[in-house]
Amino acid sequence: MSAQFTWTVTAMDCYPQAEGQTDVVFTVHWTCSGTQTANNVTYNGSVYSTQAVTYTAGSPYTPYSQLTQAEVLGWIWASGVNQTATEAAVQSQINGQITDRKSVV
Repeated sequence: MSAQFTWTVTAMDCYPQAEGQTDVVFTVHWTCSGTQTANNVTYNGSVYSTQAVTYTAGSPYTPYSQLTQAEVLGWIWASGVNQTATEAAVQSQINGQITDRKSVV
């Protein structure tokens, strides 16, 4: 069995003006959390980090107020955050909790 993962953009840092646009995101703060139930006990794990992103003049631009979480998560994965490795790290945290509990019970 494996955890259910949730990716969340928790904050974004912006330049007020850059490359002819306003409120241009340059850092994304994100969390990947996981939850798994085993033997009627719920276990949780998470990873928090930030990822720098770059807007290039002339590229399609979405105004800050219209950004979606899916779009911003796409940016971080395209900018170097390894989704599979991050989820594996969260799963490893949860597996450690399950193993620790089994050794105590």
